[in-house]
Amino acid sequence: MIALGVSIGSGEFLLGPAAFVAHGLSLLWVVIVAVTLQTIFNTEVMRYTLATGEPVFTGFMRTRPSSTLWAWVYAALYFLQVGWPAWAGTAAAAIFFLFAKRLATAADAAAIFWIGVVAFLGCVAILTIGRRIERTLEILNWVLVVTILGGFLILTLLYVPAGTWLEAAAGFAAFDLTRGTFDPLPAGADFFLLGALVAYSGSGGVVNIVLSNWARDRGYGMGERAGYIPAAASGERGTVAHTGFVFERDATSTDRWQGWWRIISADQWGLFWAGAVLGMVLPALLYVTFLPRGTNIQGLGISAALADAIGSRAGAGVGAIIAFLGAWLLFKTQLDNLEGMVRAIADILWTGSRRVRAWRGGDVRAVYYSVLAVLVVWGLIAMQLAQPIVLLQLGANIAGLIFIIAAPHLLYINTRLLPPHVRPPMWRRVALVVMTLFYGFFVALSFGSLLR
Repeated sequence: MIALGVSIGSGEFLLGPAAFVAHGLSLLWVVIVAVTLQTIFNTEVMRYTLATGEPVFTGFMRTRPSSTLWAWVYAALYFLQVGWPAWAGTAAAAIFFLFAKRLATAADAAAIFWIGVVAFLGCVAILTIGRRIERTLEILNWVLVVTILGGFLILTLLYVPAGTWLEAAAGFAAFDLTRGTFDPLPAGADFFLLGALVAYSGSGGVVNIVLSNWARDRGYGMGERAGYIPAAASGERGTVAHTGFVFERDATSTDRWQGWWRIISADQWGLFWAGAVLGMVLPALLYVTFLPRGTNIQGLGISAALADAIGSRAGAGVGAIIAFLGAWLLFKTQLDNLEGMVRAIADILWTGSRRVRAWRGGDVRAVYYSVLAVLVVWGLIAMQLAQPIVLLQLGANIAGLIFIIAAPHLLYINTRLLPPHVRPPMWRRVALVVMTLFYGFFVALSFGSLLR
């Protein structure tokens, strides 16, 4: 649910619509492929954590050439992907629209910045409440997913004509129904935008990897024995095992393993896959219905573009609903990405350093909230560096690069470090190789387009 809540975010409400409005719904084929590959990737991430109780970052750090190198690599990649608080910045445009009743322009840059700052600090405040941080995120994401998917489903049923639904169905096969031709990569496509769309169809990059950290805290499989990170307000003194566990192969353990695997399969295919596809398709239908093809919406007010377009035709009240949904969706994505980054870096430090584990009496909260404080300071600086949509596309393309590294790395640890009886079958190994090639193709297109 947390991963799904993150996935129904910038890709679905900003990057996807920008690509579909510009180039048409024939690009929907990349959504199906990307979400399917990410779902397989997610289940393989969970495989490692179910079997060992360790976050998969710990598994990566067990491989050559050294744990220190991989700790720096993944911490840096996490920072490069989601260290920019672009979601708070884009949420600010929707909040601005709610109060000003118009799209933000360049003259409103200062107002957007300060609204974004308040939204970002609001995310920080939420991470101090509750008992178990993971549980707080899960509850908020249930609210997010139900309101967002439910709201967009009602709006699409009310306003999207049947012809547009048929266009979307054809788009899953890369067919452009309007032009009557297969068009998997439209001529003149913005490949930097397209690379961002492919990476953020689903969760994207490190957000998929940190799923294992949340699963550990949730107590999935052997994660029950590892402990969890409590919130600051809980009053608990938290500690987490820095190494994992191995279960012996017997009839009881095998039955429990198979039971956990059924839960993971239902969790990922029944909830994440279905929700991620719907989360991309429903906003896309609304955007292409209300905005003419070829429109460039990649400006300061991108998160309110749909609200403005619908409001002018269906009434200000409907526009306000869209703006509210957009603001809530992007705020929640910022919260999840911030928490995931803090959690991942804190876990890497906790696993890799005996001194860190001994600091402040071995209370993992001290590590977690120290990392959070550093990232908050950086976030407030980063929000001033460029328009949020530019930062968002940069981070999304880094996510594609991360899959090129993490998919074969995950394949290695699941086939070398895990006991033979819980290793992935051959078709899953092949899928991880295909994932590497798929994202490699789009990353090459994306960064190649910047060099031309």
